[in-house]
Amino acid sequence: MPARLRVLAGDCQVTERGDRTRTHRGRVVVLIKPDNTTLVHDADGYQPVAWLTRPDSVVVEGDGAGFTVTAREGSRQLRVVAEEATASRALPVTEAGIPVGTCPDDDGPLVRSRGDVVCLGCERRWGLPAGASVTDATCEDCGLPKVRVERGEPFHLCLDPACDPLAAAVADRFDRVWDCPDCGGALAVRYAPGRVYLACENAPDCETTLSIPSGVAVDECDCGLPVFETASGRRCLDGTCPHEERTGTDEGRPGANGVAR
Repeated sequence: MPARLRVLAGDCQVTERGDRTRTHRGRVVVLIKPDNTTLVHDADGYQPVAWLTRPDSVVVEGDGAGFTVTAREGSRQLRVVAEEATASRALPVTEAGIPVGTCPDDDGPLVRSRGDVVCLGCERRWGLPAGASVTDATCEDCGLPKVRVERGEPFHLCLDPACDPLAAAVADRFDRVWDCPDCGGALAVRYAPGRVYLACENAPDCETTLSIPSGVAVDECDCGLPVFETASGRRCLDGTCPHEERTGTDEGRPGANGVAR
């Protein structure tokens, strides 16, 4: 079920208590979001008259003619008392995002929001790998959109990792393609929750591990490892390589992991 936004309105006295006490009076609208964030709006502009962001508790009381809202966060309190109520409703709400397709399960709209893709109907959620973009293509097996992910080369995969795992695609292309810079052993593709990376096949004798950046391999470094073109510039696969010549910013230096799904 969608989350609910509580909307109340009336001729209210609004009192804030914290570092100081302030009181307002007017015909206002009170919004209580699903995370308990409480906002009081009047007729002027977009800024609330008063608010508490994600308070510890919100209590709404009413007798039909009026209502009282009390929100508390530590020593802070927001209290709204309406002698005359003109509205009191609970409305379904969802997060908002960029439309990216249609859910094959219920035909609900899919939106990209906060690094995920979410169905606004059934509320299923799929995490996106770092740097991924959602394409117009559709998976032939499940009907979900495909995503484009760069991990050495571009991969076009199903949004659902169970349908099309990124780790398997990277392993098929790059498992044991490059040699360990420390011992010369092959670098094997490995998976851990949250990342796809390379580890020396001679582990545990050799403990070398290298993150696969979000980018495309475009050249070879003097050390023998590939050079990646990333959003922040060119970098050697080995972020500590003394031969690498970086361009762009220093964002995404060693540890800019590829996110597995």
